[in-house]
Amino acid sequence: MGWLRDWRRRRVLRKHRMDERLWHTATRRLRFLPAVPKLREMALLFLAEKEFAGAHDLTVTDEMRVSIAAQACLPVLELGLDWYAGWRGIVVYPGDFRVRRKEIDEHGVVHEWDDELAGEAMAGGPVVLSWDAAAHDPLINVVIHEFAHKLDMLNGTVDGMPPLHAGMDRQAWRRTFDEAYEGFCDAVERGRDTWLDPYAGEHPSEFFAVVSEAFFREPQETKRRYPDVYQQLKLFYRQDPAG
Repeated sequence: MGWLRDWRRRRVLRKHRMDERLWHTATRRLRFLPAVPKLREMALLFLAEKEFAGAHDLTVTDEMRVSIAAQACLPVLELGLDWYAGWRGIVVYPGDFRVRRKEIDEHGVVHEWDDELAGEAMAGGPVVLSWDAAAHDPLINVVIHEFAHKLDMLNGTVDGMPPLHAGMDRQAWRRTFDEAYEGFCDAVERGRDTWLDPYAGEHPSEFFAVVSEAFFREPQETKRRYPDVYQQLKLFYRQDPAG
């Protein structure tokens, strides 16, 4: 049904246009976004294909929708929106939200606890975001972070390795990210400055999501501190923001 999808997208672009003032208002603080028409077009298609819902009586405004769409489209700018196929929903909370976790340890004991989150990506399901974090937290980019998780989930295993393109070396990716992750975790344990959010040490998938944020937001520093990781992300995202 690819022809139908493409026809619908052409129809959206033919009949609709991103309002200039709305785009400027929604993205003016997002200085890392490239000023290219392609991003606006992709954001317009994203808005046509995804459904937004506010939680806890939050009204999701057009400005909020455009801001989230612009950031969500950045990782797939050169990959295409089909990388976000198979799900539709984006749930926006006013602030951080709680989810109930359950885990069974190796002894069969069930542990339950509440986890407070700024964002969550669900395999085959929606992306959940805190608008407060998305709009006001200068240290993280929860939108890029959660949509990087969506890409990581595409091959069924959330392990910090999204589906790699033909010609990319899986062993090189794994070796590069394993070395960077282990070094990062060691720095966290020693209490050293890590530059990246220490949350990246929680799991290889979190390291991938956090370093993806940095790749787009602070590409020069990411390239300086993690040159091999930067090269792998450059090959995967097919973008070179430091260049």
